[in-house]
Amino acid sequence: MTPSLPPEFLQRPIAHRALHDVTDQRPENSRAAIRAAIDAGYGIEIDLQRTRDDRAMVFHDYDMTRLTGQTGPIQQITAAHAQAQPLLHSDGEGIPSLDEVLQLVAGKVPLLIELKDQDGAMGPEIGALEADVARALHGYDGPVALMSFNPHSVAELRRLAPELPRGLVTSSYDPKAELLPQAVCDHLRDIPDFDRVGASFISHGVADLSRPRVAELKAQGIPILTWTIRSPEQEAEARKVADNVTFEGYLAAHPA
Repeated sequence: MTPSLPPEFLQRPIAHRALHDVTDQRPENSRAAIRAAIDAGYGIEIDLQRTRDDRAMVFHDYDMTRLTGQTGPIQQITAAHAQAQPLLHSDGEGIPSLDEVLQLVAGKVPLLIELKDQDGAMGPEIGALEADVARALHGYDGPVALMSFNPHSVAELRRLAPELPRGLVTSSYDPKAELLPQAVCDHLRDIPDFDRVGASFISHGVADLSRPRVAELKAQGIPILTWTIRSPEQEAEARKVADNVTFEGYLAAHPA
């Protein structure tokens, strides 16, 4: 039986990469941004990348330059090195591990975890990141959900942690924007793997919410999340389709 997305994920707006604001020393996916989201009562979305020693770190990019000033892929350093690598625009805090973030959130707010594609082309060369995520989440007490653009990753999460709710991150799959082969984009665009991987929700790009496949899933009662909302006006329009929003750059209103 496919685990359902906990209702908390539809009741609180979700802060994209946590409630980040570099003007307040809260870079994306940082402990400071996570604490701020908890204090504001928002759900939290985070990203995971893998280190050389196969540990799940809360970090969005494959290359470290934009977020740390240090060049090179995060996959080429150890978890200890990553934790000691200061994030730009922070008070000196390093890249957090998933274990640290789970201790920090501790079930206080919903935690939406995106595993970044480790294959490079949404293919089957995955496994180490998913295994460490399953390890870290074993026994976690709180609303949590896992997702990835890569259906192979979601299928592996189903195998490793069948009790955890999981979904697909989806979009229009423009090959120029996604830097993926045309054939891969054409395959993924209509979300063909939803049932195969045991997904219970999608998180769909806001610019593509009018896609018929999204309407089809919504009509089946599937929760529709959307990313990334950047204004109250965009949020109001997105909520005509989506059940909840992942937002940044403003403070989303809590439902009455």
